Amino acid sequence: MNTLLTDIGQYITFRLGDELFAINVAQVREVLELPPVTKVPTAPDYMRGVVNVRGKAIPVVDLRRKFGLPPTPDTVHSRIVVMELDLDGEPTVIGGIADSVHEVIELEPGQINPPPRIALRWRTDLIQGMGRRGDDFIIILDLARVFSAEDAALVKEPSALATVPA
Repeated sequence: MNTLLTDIGQYITFRLGDELFAINVAQVREVLELPPVTKVPTAPDYMRGVVNVRGKAIPVVDLRRKFGLPPTPDTVHSRIVVMELDLDGEPTVIGGIADSVHEVIELEPGQINPPPRIALRWRTDLIQGMGRRGDDFIIILDLARVFSAEDAALVKEPSALATVPA
């Protein structure tokens, strides 16, 4: 069961295809233009590889593939959202590639509803709520559920943390 949001929150919004998503800004370290990504052998298809962020190798997930969307070529609007999450009880830094990143918004609890139980193409267990802004709906992700302990293990694999060229 998802936790209902009860406080005014700030969220960063991004697009995957035609859908607008949001994550709590408290979980976002920074947003980067898409640098070269070093592939990691034997990683799942949604794990794009690692990037160098100020001398540290950060694993990068293709959010389109993570959500089962068809891959698309990167564009000048593609961005990496660098997030800090608590995975399997440990703080973990991971990047997610979005088609585009838009803005930071504030949503009040009255603007957020629980995800519908049916007629949604996204897995409701990954959604914290549905934000409403004017006539637009914003899918607020529950990052702790999007990225599992399995992802944390992949991030900690020695091959995934190989040296990345600067």
